[in-house]
Amino acid sequence: MLAEKDFIATSYNTIDSASFEWSAPSNIALVKYWGKKENQIPANPSISFTLNNCKTITKLDVVKKSENSSFSFDLLFEGKPKEDFKPKIQKFFERIEKYCPFLKEYHFKIDTQNTFPHSSGIASSASGMAALAMNIMSLEKAINPAISDDYFYSKASFLARLGSGSACRSIKGEVVVWGNHVQINGSSDLFGVEFSEIHSNFKNYQDTILLVDKGEKQVSSTVGHDLMHNHPYAERRFAQAHENLSQIKTLLSSGNVEEFIKIVESEALTLHAMMMTSMPYFILMKPNTLEIINKIWKFRDETQIPVCFTLDAGANVHVLYPENVKENVLQFIQDELVGYCQNGQYICDQIGNGANQLK
Repeated sequence: MLAEKDFIATSYNTIDSASFEWSAPSNIALVKYWGKKENQIPANPSISFTLNNCKTITKLDVVKKSENSSFSFDLLFEGKPKEDFKPKIQKFFERIEKYCPFLKEYHFKIDTQNTFPHSSGIASSASGMAALAMNIMSLEKAINPAISDDYFYSKASFLARLGSGSACRSIKGEVVVWGNHVQINGSSDLFGVEFSEIHSNFKNYQDTILLVDKGEKQVSSTVGHDLMHNHPYAERRFAQAHENLSQIKTLLSSGNVEEFIKIVESEALTLHAMMMTSMPYFILMKPNTLEIINKIWKFRDETQIPVCFTLDAGANVHVLYPENVKENVLQFIQDELVGYCQNGQYICDQIGNGANQLK
């Protein structure tokens, strides 16, 4: 089992210049994590579907500097300078310098873009930080070719976590667990691990994301996580997450979609219940979020088609369903749900495999 100290790079060479390019997807948690400890450690374990189409593509150009005084980077978003993103990258570099002490030796040009609209209400921090972490690990591999593939991906997940907690679940695998759990071998608070015991019922599982509200959230996820520190229901919630992860692990392996739906929807509503019962309290769902949920329940009850919803920390609805009912569900979305989406917008996605090197 890799420990934090194992991720500190101690032996490496230098290179004059290099260029790398990776894509990394977003992910959607089935069992949610809400609340974290110091250094991006989750208060409870989580498990997620890795997405396929909603991803960030990041190119990293690296040039050796003459002096190593400070971090040095330029940042382009969709081909244009993006100054307001730079403080987040600066903070990320500061957090990971201990593990990548070679960072100050190079000037970086970071050129990044999303396959989904930046203002679409889909969180891009997970895919963005995962893609950047993959590029940094490509640099580490270039200056230390001896590192193994397992170490490469584990450390990429470890680094991504320090940029955005859920980013560690966007590195590798269709289904990823992050956080210590007694029933999942190799699970860790430090990085995500692939969960591979997936029944054919969950292969190519679909996720259609209904864009209910594309505006900025009135309460950020960082603030929301912090509000769990003195939350009256925090300890019970953390225990519940462990219990639900035990159950969903079994359901993903056995192919029981009906029971899977119960856990996933309960988790989504519990996440928002934590927000509504914190102090200060807040609500991120919108009236149209609730309309969509009720429509999904009615449709599932009337047709017995196994479609369900989950939510992130926001108003948008992820509609999850098996591939073999795709035609019926997309028709339902067109007929009954699209009217609740901002500008009628939604994104069709499905389970993917994680990050990919493009160059």
